[in-house]
Amino acid sequence: MSNKVAFITGASRGIGAEAAVALARAGYRVVITARTLADGESHDHVGQSSALPGSLEATAAAVARVGGEALCLRADILDPQSIIEAAQSALQHFGRVDLLFNNAVYQGNGNMEPLLEVTEEQLRAIYQGNVFTPLALVKAFLPGMLERSSGTVLNMVSHSAFTNPPAAADKGGWGFAYPSSKAALSRMAGSLRAEHPDSGLRVYNLEPGLVMTEVMRLAGIDDAVMARFKPCTPAAIAAVVTWLADNEPLDAWEPQDILRGPAIAKELGLLKSPSLLG
Repeated sequence: MSNKVAFITGASRGIGAEAAVALARAGYRVVITARTLADGESHDHVGQSSALPGSLEATAAAVARVGGEALCLRADILDPQSIIEAAQSALQHFGRVDLLFNNAVYQGNGNMEPLLEVTEEQLRAIYQGNVFTPLALVKAFLPGMLERSSGTVLNMVSHSAFTNPPAAADKGGWGFAYPSSKAALSRMAGSLRAEHPDSGLRVYNLEPGLVMTEVMRLAGIDDAVMARFKPCTPAAIAAVVTWLADNEPLDAWEPQDILRGPAIAKELGLLKSPSLLG
């Protein structure tokens, strides 16, 4: 069993939960964070209070079924103190973090609003969740990675950050706020590589394509969007995350820019990866 540790945000469901189990099966001890600790809890998702399937406890149980070890830490990406405390708890418990997977995203109002209707409060929340929280976690774990001359940061970005919408958000496209935050996050990888050359640090942007989730449906992503893109499963992207954790991406994948998850999954034969959540 490896002594490597992965820290995963947004691990109560979807890609984060699948990645936690896949990494555990590959030998990683995993620290999993999210707002939802137990099944049945209600939280705000795109302005609606609802209890979605999945929880940290359910993910931890799935990790245990594959023989892994999970540390559950409730943390909210909109609450900076809870994130800092989670990072400190992870380091106190395991002594190190080798892989940081910044997977969680802001799920409140504003993501799909027309530009003239996005409020300053919404923008602040979006940037807190999608930029400032990932940055805080990198600052927490980067010193240890540099000291060990080894470490990987995977930042989940979005196709919408680099592509003009085909239509307005309410007609099958997307708005301004969410893509702009992911565009900002995407600049982190190049900066870290320039600041820490030959350090053993690996930092990549991972773009998952369209992965349909309950939250996305609540946000208004519907068949109009699905008709434009071929969705990928959370399990397939989780398999890509696990592969990237311990393997060097091919130059043909343009790793210095953006790693396209669905294309990598296809090339590696991971598109049909089964769900590990049970």
